[in-house]
Amino acid sequence: MNKLTLLFAVASAVVVSSCKKPAGEGGRATITGKIWVENYSTLNNMADIYTSKGEYAGADEDVYIIYGDDASYGNKTKSGPDGVFEFKFLRKGDYKIYVQSKDTTRASYFYGSGSKTVDASVTISDKKETVDVGTLTILN
Repeated sequence: MNKLTLLFAVASAVVVSSCKKPAGEGGRATITGKIWVENYSTLNNMADIYTSKGEYAGADEDVYIIYGDDASYGNKTKSGPDGVFEFKFLRKGDYKIYVQSKDTTRASYFYGSGSKTVDASVTISDKKETVDVGTLTILN
C-alpha cells in the first residue's frame, strides 16, 4: 500500500508539472498602453482630403484583448481620462490588443462600414512582467 501511494504521488506531480496554462487571466503580469485620437473633418468633394480638427487623449474608448490564438476577444476595458488602459492579472503568453477606429479610405467611405481595427501584438515572458504596447492612434 505504501508503494502504491508513493507511485500515485509521483505520477500526480509529473502530470501537474507538465500542464502549461495558456495565455489569459490568472497570473500577475500586466499589459498597459494609451489611446490617442486624431479628429478629422468629413470627406470633402469626394476626394481623399481630410482636415485636422485636433488631437487628444482617447478617454473612455473600448479596448479589447485576445488571449493567445483565440478567435475573439477574451476581455475588454475602457481607457481612462488620459487615454491610458491596462489589463491586469495575466499569465505568460501571446496577446493581441485592439481598438476600433474610423476608416478614412475612399473605398471604406463608399462601400465599407467606415471602421477598422488598430492593434498591437505583445508577448508576456515573465510572470510578473508589465508590457507597454505604446500608443494606439485612432481616427475620429
